[in-house]
Amino acid sequence: MSKYREGSLEAPVRHPLNWQDEDFYNEQSLNEELERVFDICHGCRRCVSLCKSFPTLFDLVDESETFEVDSVDKADYKKVVDQCYLCDLCYMTKCPYVPPHEWNVDFPHLMLRAKAIQFKKGETKYSHKVLTSPKKVGSVASKPVISSIVNWSNSNKAIRKITENIIGVHVDAVVPKYHSKTLTKLFVEDKNLSKFKVAIFGTCYGEHNDPKSVIDLVDVLRHNNVEVKLIKNTQCCGMPKMELGDLETVVKYANENITPLKKLVDDGYKLIAPIPSCVLMFKNELPMIISDNEDIKLISKAFFDPFEYLSFLNASGQLDTNFSAIEKEVLYQMACHQRVQNIGSHTKRILGLIPDLDVNIAERCSGHDGTYGVRKETHTYAVKIGEPVAKKITDNTDLVVSDCVMAGNHIAHIATQNIEAIHPITLVKMAYCL
Repeated sequence: MSKYREGSLEAPVRHPLNWQDEDFYNEQSLNEELERVFDICHGCRRCVSLCKSFPTLFDLVDESETFEVDSVDKADYKKVVDQCYLCDLCYMTKCPYVPPHEWNVDFPHLMLRAKAIQFKKGETKYSHKVLTSPKKVGSVASKPVISSIVNWSNSNKAIRKITENIIGVHVDAVVPKYHSKTLTKLFVEDKNLSKFKVAIFGTCYGEHNDPKSVIDLVDVLRHNNVEVKLIKNTQCCGMPKMELGDLETVVKYANENITPLKKLVDDGYKLIAPIPSCVLMFKNELPMIISDNEDIKLISKAFFDPFEYLSFLNASGQLDTNFSAIEKEVLYQMACHQRVQNIGSHTKRILGLIPDLDVNIAERCSGHDGTYGVRKETHTYAVKIGEPVAKKITDNTDLVVSDCVMAGNHIAHIATQNIEAIHPITLVKMAYCL
């Protein structure tokens, strides 16, 4: 009998990312591990429908001399790595060989290791560095007058064609608007004191591109007698830089955020971010990257997805469930970075409390995936990945809803119907008639 199990029925266990280990950046060691894992993936192929990394790998194998991984040119491994956008779905939902299985397959973190080596070698495009600096870009683009110019330019096809070649944003990709009335300017300090206390990590996107959704979250929480504080002067969560493999910057940002976040946790606040990727970063990724920091572990435990917190309020008898009816049919796309938090379908559960709201579920990737959906070289793939979700939109669908507004906008953009995308918290606010 083989000493190996065919698969594992145990819950995935993730190991810390040993990114400071010298061997982590050893290319020979990396290629050996890539070949080992790719060979396992080739023998399984369960993840073929998730993203383009796996079809790329399998095509390379099927076109090789021996039809096995060992005859694939190692220079072509980069083609697989470049298609991974670190959604973690393969790890959390598909792969039967993740730890504690003895084969110890962690495909996303292996791709991250490869990206980190590429970054360290200086192989990362300058345009990608710009696109993964949302706070720096947003702080400039959201200034009065400049925001109007930027938004006009982004809506002009001729200018978009020029900027495509400069900053690498595909001419047809949907890009967010910038608001001169940022979240910080719109937020009004809370004078309500409650035993339920929340501090909101507004995120770069919430601050500059979608302050309305965050204010809607604030209004919903205050309607339920929750004391709300906006966390100011924080850094980016680091997810975009992790996407690049720029782990030193990820840790730099984390160290800048730890002190203010830890103080809030010590003061009894729960932490919420409106973007699933940012929540995932603090909940799951940073404790793996800074595994020896007890403060980040404490912060991780205090972080909630917005609807996870609403479910907590509901279980505590604190949530007002006297919702007004909303006679609409919505397509709800479950964001990947929310699904892999392993917290359950809280958004679906809360939306289900709203009378007459018809919620159709799309449990598939939108294809947006951070900068993947807007980059010149990957936008076409992002559209293909998102098309099965967009095809679920019918003539009866009134709205596209996603916890990741960027994903929702991407789906609405590639749909054949003219349709609006909103954050699900806005539906809750509507149901409260606020």
